[in-house]
Amino acid sequence: MAKRFSPALAVIILLAFASAAPQVIQAEPAAIKVGVSVSLSGKYIAPSRMLQSAYNMWADQVNRKGGLLGRPLELILRDDQSLPQKCARLYDELIEGEKVDLVLAPYGTPLTYKASEVTEKHGYVLAACAASGPAIWERGYSKVFGVYATADRYFIGYLDILARHGFKTIGIIYEDSAFARAAAEGAKLWAGRFGLDLVFYRKFKDNLPELRKLTIAALAVEPDGMIFCLYPPDTYAICKFISKGAERFKSMAFTIAPVFRDFYKRVGPLAEGVFGPSHWEPDPRLPYPGSKKFIEDFEHFTGIQPTYHAASAYAGCQILTHAIQQTGSLNQEHIAAYIRSRDTMTIIGRFKVDHHGRQVGHNPLLIQWQKGRKEIVYPTKLRTARAIFGDSRGTAKP
Repeated sequence: MAKRFSPALAVIILLAFASAAPQVIQAEPAAIKVGVSVSLSGKYIAPSRMLQSAYNMWADQVNRKGGLLGRPLELILRDDQSLPQKCARLYDELIEGEKVDLVLAPYGTPLTYKASEVTEKHGYVLAACAASGPAIWERGYSKVFGVYATADRYFIGYLDILARHGFKTIGIIYEDSAFARAAAEGAKLWAGRFGLDLVFYRKFKDNLPELRKLTIAALAVEPDGMIFCLYPPDTYAICKFISKGAERFKSMAFTIAPVFRDFYKRVGPLAEGVFGPSHWEPDPRLPYPGSKKFIEDFEHFTGIQPTYHAASAYAGCQILTHAIQQTGSLNQEHIAAYIRSRDTMTIIGRFKVDHHGRQVGHNPLLIQWQKGRKEIVYPTKLRTARAIFGDSRGTAKP
């Protein structure tokens, strides 16, 4: 007589087979690759370190919150050594070799100009968060977006203050590079609008001995205000040179270097009264959404105080993040269209671009070193102190 399986035995057998079956492991979502070239060496190293730290903090924060579109970020950084041609090659490699999904911007106008040739060719969005040369937006590109004011507007505040204090003359020395040239040309234009007489206007070819000779010539002219459009290494070198002489300019303004926390320490007493344009300052009193928290987060993440270079890099990442979240995709056309349509506030102030992608909403601040600390002196509604001026020996006067 054939044996019959009991229902209980059948259940046991089925459970045994089920436990022996291979388990399906849920795969982790593929990372979103984000490529960027930063200057870990060369003349742009100081501001580039700020960009690198901001990018790393952004990626860390996004990943702690679950990533973008449910996927983690993988930040791929390369060193361009402050060389434009190398920077362009790196973006080509990141896009074609690494197959990155997104790109972030390098530091400076020369590098961004070359990098954007590559990103535009491949159809990638580039939030140019660390470049202000107007030429970047004069090529008819559709996916390169400025984050802060262009260089031709850098010295509006300084020239306005000079005119309001009754000064009459201005001198300008600039490096013959895209960014510095744009800053100088803009200062020249606005000096005329404010009724200031341009008594000295010269360029040099990234040559320190030539810069020294021009500075001596400018000192002999004795302008009421003096603008130097230089990168930090030349700024520190020329300040050291001026410090050794008997005469001083009545007032000086420099691009870039004065915003760094160690400027006063590196330059010494000559730093007193120096002006500089800034796109943002690590002052919790600034009324921009998220600005105070960014300062706290950055100092906790890095142990140092951020400059506007870090803040603008983070703002660029904010804009990119919002575009991806709102469009729900990594489609570059959709991201570009979203960014182009925005008129919003970031941690550094207003963001709005024109149809070329040029930033038209943001306005720079003007800072001045007073008694060993930076103060915002322009615009009036945001200032933390009034501007001071000095005589030819550098003595401060209100």
